[in-house]
Amino acid sequence: MTIRSVASKFLEGICSNLKLNCSDLMTVFTGANCCINSSRINIFLDNEPQPSSTKNLIHLSQIIRTGKIAMYDYGDQEQNIQHYGQASPPLYDMGSIPNGFPLFLSYGGKDLLSDVNDVRLLLTDLKDHDKNKLVVLFREDYAHADFVMGVNAKQIVYDPIMAFFHDN
Repeated sequence: MTIRSVASKFLEGICSNLKLNCSDLMTVFTGANCCINSSRINIFLDNEPQPSSTKNLIHLSQIIRTGKIAMYDYGDQEQNIQHYGQASPPLYDMGSIPNGFPLFLSYGGKDLLSDVNDVRLLLTDLKDHDKNKLVVLFREDYAHADFVMGVNAKQIVYDPIMAFFHDN
């Protein structure tokens, strides 16, 4: 039995034991998804949780906790100095992304993982980006999983992404 199947069974067990609709459980993490039908929930459970490293999850929690988009904090000044040449991890300078580099950003008004205010801050950092190289797709009704599994995601998200790739 794979780790993924164990995790899937674990989530199914939580839903069953607590008599929860698993879409409600998913909503706790992703936000209130508008466009996922019940047949897609099983696909979600078959493919969740997505694999990630512990270090990646710690890094994400550091960003959330500090509110700063910085490199990984090793929690030890000496290790940070060894990796970065300074006692604390340096911030990522989102404004240093080359203005002509093509960017496609999409986000939703109900997304709990890609918060609207955070995306607005990023867009402020990108205010000087070439307007013809920055495409921003905002959907007020979309939460995190809608971008992946929404019944209308092909038309709303994937077709514009493919057009963007074609143009760039």
